Amino acid sequence: MAKVIGGQPVSFAILYLIKTNKIMKKIFQTNKSNATAILRVVLGIVLFPHGAQKMLGWFGGYGFNGTMGFLTGSAGLPWIIGFLVIAIEFFGAIALILGFATRVVAVGIISLFAGIIYTSHLQNGFFMNWYGNLKGEGYEFHFLIIGMAVALLVSGAGKWSLDYVLQKKN
Repeated sequence: MAKVIGGQPVSFAILYLIKTNKIMKKIFQTNKSNATAILRVVLGIVLFPHGAQKMLGWFGGYGFNGTMGFLTGSAGLPWIIGFLVIAIEFFGAIALILGFATRVVAVGIISLFAGIIYTSHLQNGFFMNWYGNLKGEGYEFHFLIIGMAVALLVSGAGKWSLDYVLQKKN
């Protein structure tokens, strides 16, 4: 049995919010671009393993507890910021792959990666440490992620996304 809100199944409640709320319309608004869809899916695929390391301990990661311990201990972040880092990388990547709330996820990714650059990579310069001869990694990868997220913030999820389906039903 489907969940019910106000006598209507949840899917109808979401469609009603999108239809009647201008902010919700803007969030889910997108275009029919296949290029935007490719950009979104690729960004989601690139972020997912990093989020899975932090959330599940996959791919050699420390899992949720280990990552929270590092972020709140060694990195000195407040617990809510540590939680958001994990949530944005894990759930945000899944949402990107599915194309759900892409603009909201893009804002989260932009904020997250701007913070990563500022706190951990700015002092190392622009370039990645390809040859291991620098004191740390530069921020070029993170800047590229921000650029991809800005493109998604501007254009939306593109074709083949839940945002597109929700928009069409509207």
